[in-house]
Amino acid sequence: MKERIDLLLVKKGLVESREKAKRLIMSGNVIVNEERVDKVGKLVDINATIRIKQKEKYVSRGGYKLEGAHKSFKFEIKDKIACDIGASTGGFTDFLLQNGIKKVYCVDVGYGQLHWKIRNNKKTIVLEKTNAKNLDLEEKVDLAVCDVSFISITKIFPTIKKILKDDGEAVVLIKPQFEAGKSKVGKGGIVRDPKVHVEVITKVINSTIANGLKPISLDYSKIKGTDGNIEYFLYLKNSKETINFENININIEEIVKKAWEDLK
Repeated sequence: MKERIDLLLVKKGLVESREKAKRLIMSGNVIVNEERVDKVGKLVDINATIRIKQKEKYVSRGGYKLEGAHKSFKFEIKDKIACDIGASTGGFTDFLLQNGIKKVYCVDVGYGQLHWKIRNNKKTIVLEKTNAKNLDLEEKVDLAVCDVSFISITKIFPTIKKILKDDGEAVVLIKPQFEAGKSKVGKGGIVRDPKVHVEVITKVINSTIANGLKPISLDYSKIKGTDGNIEYFLYLKNSKETINFENININIEEIVKKAWEDLK
């Protein structure tokens, strides 16, 4: 008899909830019969040997995502002041805190989502019920990280420009399903055409340029979104210089191609 791996983890008492099971599975930390399982819906034998490779490092999958982006971009964290836009549970903030950030403004339009560990940390300033488009901080920040849903990331770039120091940096998550037109988003909210991913990233990069943010590097997230979409991280720097798309040293098509080869 077989059962979904996420349900089996809960039934066997290895995790407290399906959400936690999902995070462990998608971050590659669930081993079944000595083989890694990274698909939440995979059916496995109920008598299979299951072990968790390690305890969760962060309060949510976002921490693992930003960790991957940091490995790619090597942006500075230690002793910096940051703003986490779309903080949600606090995965991005958790990663920053564990890597020496001085202070983090946790911004989210929602309420009550932030993990207690993050909420009670003396280095965090919680700004809930706050629309990022209207955000106005009491100081400029060195680093902005952003993961927003149900809105285009392009709507947030004016805010990022406003809150960054002159030499500030930003790392933003591009979610194709919230950037593409409705006709290009398939069943279950999945964008299944890599050409649409290229279109979306091109649009987003053009928007950063229009807002005075210089695109430095692009990479795909090694962890898919909760609905299975491939997502991308864009690394930006605040800039006063004139920026042209033609001068951006980013091969969008190549990165999208590699993402689809690795994650599909």
